[in-house]
Amino acid sequence: MSAKDAPPPLPEPLLVEVADSHTHMDLQSGTVEEALIKAAAVGVTTVVQVGCDVKGSQWAAETAAAHENVHAAVALHPNEAPRIVLGDPDGWSRQGARQGGGDAALDDALTEIDRLAALPHVRGVGETGLDFFRTGPEGIAAQERSFRAHIEIAKRHGKALVIHDREAHADVLRVLDEEGAPERTVFHCYSGDAEMAEICAAKGYYMSFAGNVTFKNAQPLRDALAIAPLELVLVETDAPFLTPAPFRGRPNAPYLIPVTVRAMAEVRGIGENELAEAIAVNTARAFDY
Repeated sequence: MSAKDAPPPLPEPLLVEVADSHTHMDLQSGTVEEALIKAAAVGVTTVVQVGCDVKGSQWAAETAAAHENVHAAVALHPNEAPRIVLGDPDGWSRQGARQGGGDAALDDALTEIDRLAALPHVRGVGETGLDFFRTGPEGIAAQERSFRAHIEIAKRHGKALVIHDREAHADVLRVLDEEGAPERTVFHCYSGDAEMAEICAAKGYYMSFAGNVTFKNAQPLRDALAIAPLELVLVETDAPFLTPAPFRGRPNAPYLIPVTVRAMAEVRGIGENELAEAIAVNTARAFDY
């Protein structure tokens, strides 16, 4: 194993237990049990396991049912919706090459997400939203239709809505306004600036910060974190992606949350315990556990 692929060392434990509000343990190496033990050793005692397609959402629901400290979120990722409708000839996603199934196939997939969303250990509907980075103009209609359906599912089941917003800020906010956002809405891997943070704060949307808040070029994210109301701030790994500095590029996992929490506390100018206490309360409130 090269140094680049080696898991980073365990950080100093947090003294106040927190939750990783967004992780993908199905994409990480090792077992769920190993991931949870390592995380708990550093004070990360709860994780939200997030699905991105039908299979991943089923796995998230099963994993949450089997582990007391795992909560699930289920959805079709914004990039998954156009692949279901239009096909995925390159097999970019984990399913391999696929034929397009049109709107009927999207409806079938949404029916299964709806079924999963009713389960008690599923605490969120997401990650859903819009992604104009990876999907071209031909996929926008499918993304928006899927996003609106997920908003409706979240509201009907009284679950948190977990939003993936990549290079689509104005449109995500527009759709939320048009549909009416659920009572608890979380911007996962918050990617807006301070100006957008003010809009989210006014609407009571949670902002979850990931390891990229530590990156050198991420000053706009730090500016947003500095002004976000403390009671709306969450932390996440989005593991195995977005590993915080100084481990950027190596595999991420829930046990690295303390690295991000300490960087966030510095941005806020408060102690890590104070921030961890707020994050613990906020995550439990956001996901209603």
